[in-house]
Amino acid sequence: MHVTLYRKYRPKDFDEISGAKEIVETLKNSLRSNRLAHAYLFTGPRGIGKTSIARLMAKGVNCLTNGITDTPCNVCENCIEISKGNFLDLIEIDAASNRGIDEIRQLKEKINYKPTKGRKKVYIIDEVHMLTKEAFNALLKTLEEPPEHVLFILATTEPDKILPTIISRCQRYDFKMVTYSEMRERLMYIVSQEGYTIDEPSLMAIYENSGGSMRDSVSILERLMINSDNKNVTIDRAEKVLGITPVKMMDNFIETIERQNQSEGVEILEEIWKNSIDIELFFKDLAKRVKEKIIENKIEINLGLKTIEIIYDILTKFRYEEDKKLVGYVILSKLTSIDKITEKVVEKVIVTEEKKETANFVTEVVDKVELNFNEIKNKWSTLIEEAKREKISLGAFLIKSQLKDVRGNKIIVGFPKEYSFSKEMMESEPYRTYFMNVVKKIIGDNIEVVYEILEVKTAEKIDKEEGLSAEKIIEFFGGEIF
Repeated sequence: MHVTLYRKYRPKDFDEISGAKEIVETLKNSLRSNRLAHAYLFTGPRGIGKTSIARLMAKGVNCLTNGITDTPCNVCENCIEISKGNFLDLIEIDAASNRGIDEIRQLKEKINYKPTKGRKKVYIIDEVHMLTKEAFNALLKTLEEPPEHVLFILATTEPDKILPTIISRCQRYDFKMVTYSEMRERLMYIVSQEGYTIDEPSLMAIYENSGGSMRDSVSILERLMINSDNKNVTIDRAEKVLGITPVKMMDNFIETIERQNQSEGVEILEEIWKNSIDIELFFKDLAKRVKEKIIENKIEINLGLKTIEIIYDILTKFRYEEDKKLVGYVILSKLTSIDKITEKVVEKVIVTEEKKETANFVTEVVDKVELNFNEIKNKWSTLIEEAKREKISLGAFLIKSQLKDVRGNKIIVGFPKEYSFSKEMMESEPYRTYFMNVVKKIIGDNIEVVYEILEVKTAEKIDKEEGLSAEKIIEFFGGEIF
């Protein structure tokens, strides 16, 4: 009978756990010194070893060879049965399917019985947050004063759903996702034990697709092994099996952006479409690839950051658009129109009557846009009208806003204190992006918008001079007074 890799390579002792080094060391110290809590709460994402460590705790308190220990022998009857899942004194409860008060009452009825074979009865309640409120209340007293022969280990992916009274009765440990190096070490061990080879890009692809879950990474590895040629896992095959965007295709698209070659970009988008690659997923993967190139200094930083910004701005703006291919063309148009920062090297020559000397080179970067307050003020009403056309709620948030100041390429938009909510909404997505699009359309690119609360005196002055009356507000929304 075939055993999946995850079950086959489930950690048999604490040294085989990937990640959570501090937590593992603390639990080992507790076992070594026999200073155990009566109840533990393990929290964190799925597949990172919470249940595996709970089972190792069960081994640690029930090992026949080494006693209560942080190094269970794995050869005694109790250790073997725990590994196989047959140990009578290890009770695992899935709270997702046994979440009612009746199940907890049954647990309370049996909890006073002495262990059958071990020193302690270990109760592992997985996804404990799924218990009903009544079931939690029934569990409270038992957790507070359990019998000496009982050890509770609660595991959850959503600790915020657990009653504070339950948490206060447990010793809590918060697990985190495993790092790439931790996952890589474990996967390489499994690969070598199975007689396979794997390249580095495939390992990175597994990590990206696992989301930091050790269990998921082993499952993905098994899929790749099954589909490998001659027991050799390569990135080319991994991309096809996992349905991820080919790195070569992303690199070609990045080169297209750098050359601002729209026709090549169209060809790549058509190839993506023909190969049934998700357009939205492609651009998200492209953003990650650009980030890697920025870190490796393989792409000009301004171009890289602007590329990532454009990708997410467009994907957010058109997230409800069904034709993702058209969205891809919009992104291509924006990416191939990025204004590159150019550098001009000026050699300044100083001529005197006695000699001619050359000064140091001066590097001059193209200046940012310099805005004029009066020009922006003249266009302010047009900006508000265009914002209203862009999105009615956007115009509503801006109805009490005022042009406060202009500094360099920054437009300072002021809000009276009582309209701080409108300010906060304008600073959040998607309204920030919506308004930036309006600003670009009316005024131009390379402009920054900053939102501030007006001082009381300033607000009163502006409100008096330019404030919107009730009639104007009604006119804005196209209503009438009853």
